[in-house]
Amino acid sequence: MQDAEFYKQQVKALFKNLSRGHNEASRMSVETGPYIFHYIIEGRVCYLTMCDRSYPKKLAFQYLEDLKNEFERSYANQIETAARPYAFIKFDTFIQRTKKLYQDTRTQRNISKLNDELYEVHQIMTRNVQEVLGVGEKLDQVSQMSSRLTSESRIYAEKARDLNRQALIKKYAPFAIVVGVVIILFWAKNKIW
Repeated sequence: MQDAEFYKQQVKALFKNLSRGHNEASRMSVETGPYIFHYIIEGRVCYLTMCDRSYPKKLAFQYLEDLKNEFERSYANQIETAARPYAFIKFDTFIQRTKKLYQDTRTQRNISKLNDELYEVHQIMTRNVQEVLGVGEKLDQVSQMSSRLTSESRIYAEKARDLNRQALIKKYAPFAIVVGVVIILFWAKNKIW
């Protein structure tokens, strides 16, 4: 009985902190001794459960999601106008019925929920691996294009040197020929005379 009082006090302290906005996370797990408080905050409503540490976190949050969805479906338009703490006491029957479904983690329903979660994680991981492999293929393509550009730039540089050489020859060849002819003429004139 002392333990129950202790955890009630912890829940009250947790709610006090949450109501002050000390914790911004909309989903969180808070460890306390051999138990864990899991909660979801949606709008102005906090859905909280206390589980053994060994209870699967995914199932705890699925339980809270089920409560949240049913509560919003049933009482969404009454939340803001609730005047007393136990305004939604009728919801307790749904809580108790849902709690029974989630108490045994080995039931077929809960195992299939966990398997669905595992399948989703597997699909995400498979998709991520495929994306990484796709990035690897794209990197290979980029590497090949880079190699091709490097070799083509070498060819371009060689052709540019050849064109520069040809331009210099075209520019200075007539002048060199005239100078050469003049020198030959002077040489020939000096030899003959």
